[in-house]
Amino acid sequence: MPVSADSSRRTGTSSLDAPPWVAMYHSVGDCSDDPYRITVSPDRLDQQLSWLRRRGLRGVGMADLLAARARGEARELVGLTFDDGYADFVDTALPLLHRYGFGATLFVLPGRLGGDNGWDPLGPRKPLLSKQGIRLAAASEGVEVGSHGLTHVDLTKADDSVLHAEVAESRAVLSELIGAPVEGFCYPYGTIDERVVDAVRDAGYGYGCAIDPGPLSGPHALPRVHVGENDTPVRMLLKHKLHRLRRRPVEGV
Repeated sequence: MPVSADSSRRTGTSSLDAPPWVAMYHSVGDCSDDPYRITVSPDRLDQQLSWLRRRGLRGVGMADLLAARARGEARELVGLTFDDGYADFVDTALPLLHRYGFGATLFVLPGRLGGDNGWDPLGPRKPLLSKQGIRLAAASEGVEVGSHGLTHVDLTKADDSVLHAEVAESRAVLSELIGAPVEGFCYPYGTIDERVVDAVRDAGYGYGCAIDPGPLSGPHALPRVHVGENDTPVRMLLKHKLHRLRRRPVEGV
């Protein structure tokens, strides 16, 4: 559900708190040919999830994280997000998440069902989830499915009709596919501006995930931290500790 500044005041939390710590993943698999650093190996993901548990932290999906923050109960929670909807999420990431009792949000592209990452000119072709794979993920305990747009385009460069299709129509298509409302949106490439954020809000999404939203703030411009194969437990610790220093407060979350 959308989280408002009023709800944070009612629960005693402050809109000036540091933004939630949200880890951004993509593919889980072979890292030998990975020019965009979008892949983490299963062993490394296992180490990272184990590190979270040892620190007394629990990975959850974004809707659960934001709802917990509204109640003032998110101190030990970390958002886990997986962009693009790669088939290896179900085959590889999901069993590891279940091993640790963690949840996550999976952002998918309903306009590329069963396709591949054709927007990446370099590196290997990585298969995307089919309808059945997305439904399987959505039915898994602790997994939230959100939209990453229809086809993975830079929305800041899209005209109004393309922007509407990528944002509003993708929500409708995905909601019909999984048989449930879709609350979350993830901006392809992490690129946003006021026009794009307004489109996501107007389409009815409760929140939007970016990477570094710059001057924009609020539940529809949430920052995330890239996590990849090079992120050992020591690097994870540093990223977690530096988060409050590097990110300015997010109003209304």
